[in-house]
Amino acid sequence: MPPERSAERDAAIAAMLPHVPFDGWTYRALRHGLSGIGVSPDDAALLFPRGAGDMIEAFCDWADRQMEQAAASLDPALPLHRRVRSVVALRLEQNRRHKEAIRRALAQLALPGHARLAVTLTGRTVDTIWHAAGDRSVDFSWYTKRAILAAVWTSTLLYWLRDSSEDDAATLAFLDRRLAGVGRIGSMRRRAEEVIGKLRPA
Repeated sequence: MPPERSAERDAAIAAMLPHVPFDGWTYRALRHGLSGIGVSPDDAALLFPRGAGDMIEAFCDWADRQMEQAAASLDPALPLHRRVRSVVALRLEQNRRHKEAIRRALAQLALPGHARLAVTLTGRTVDTIWHAAGDRSVDFSWYTKRAILAAVWTSTLLYWLRDSSEDDAATLAFLDRRLAGVGRIGSMRRRAEEVIGKLRPA
């Protein structure tokens, strides 16, 4: 289930993002953001009662929706792995100005208390990427494709956070290398199915 969605929460997240590099994912950053858009800072705890985890989850959901909306114009005739590449590139471009906020979000998600949330958010983003790329599979390949892309997305995101190249050029080259295997996803899926099949009890 996605987090609570509302125009007020979306506006609050967008407003607080410029303050996160300085104040982290805190009510202080949120109150600064709310003041900047004419909303009472007293609404901070009402909007995000669970604190940092609540804010980060809302941000990731907001970013997922923005990515999927922008990806609607992609050419459906492109091969699947090229569409996936385009969706990920869109996500990085949209969030380039929020890189430090994302770095801080990952630091929060690395804490033991947020381990389950980190897995949930990665899964949602990966599912959104596949959906935005036009994948509608509902069979066993749904799981294997998302497991493969989760590894690609996570490594690409970490690489991107260290990338200072213009227009994420180095990250996109890294992504291309990682996605080379996604172009052969059918054979990768079969190998994964064989391995899982061997692990099943007789």
